[in-house]
Amino acid sequence: MKRAVRQCLWMIGGAAALLAAAGWQWQSDRAKDPGTLLGIAPAAVSQVELSLGQGPAEHYARRDGHWWRTDGTPARADDGRLGEMVDTAAAVVLSWRPASDFVPAKIGLSPPLAVLTLDGQRLEFGETSVTGPQRYVRVGERVALISVRYMPRPVTPHATKAP
Repeated sequence: MKRAVRQCLWMIGGAAALLAAAGWQWQSDRAKDPGTLLGIAPAAVSQVELSLGQGPAEHYARRDGHWWRTDGTPARADDGRLGEMVDTAAAVVLSWRPASDFVPAKIGLSPPLAVLTLDGQRLEFGETSVTGPQRYVRVGERVALISVRYMPRPVTPHATKAP
């Protein structure tokens, strides 16, 4: 075999090894990616229920592109506030851990500080993490750390409008 052919085969083999290593790394990174809090798109959410502390639950429904409070007499709700709440479905998770790794009372989940239910999927919000501006959120049997900006906020007096 000529020297040039041998060098060419070594270069092709090296390139194939680099491509294989890059593919393995990409798959490994993808498998470790914690993803988002829920597997639904915020735009697809049509029902929201929110309980803050021990207060009564607030119920909302999306109708004709706007949010309406459905407790008692229907009233227009603050679309911006509800938009923030449904964006929680796509919140980037910093890490997931089994709920059994925690004592719920120590991270504010017994009882939770807030409970947000998006189309039947329950999110329980706990305390802020000591490691940064992150909040514990229980989703089923797992606990996620997400940015504190996703903590639901209470309604303000000017946030509802008459129909």
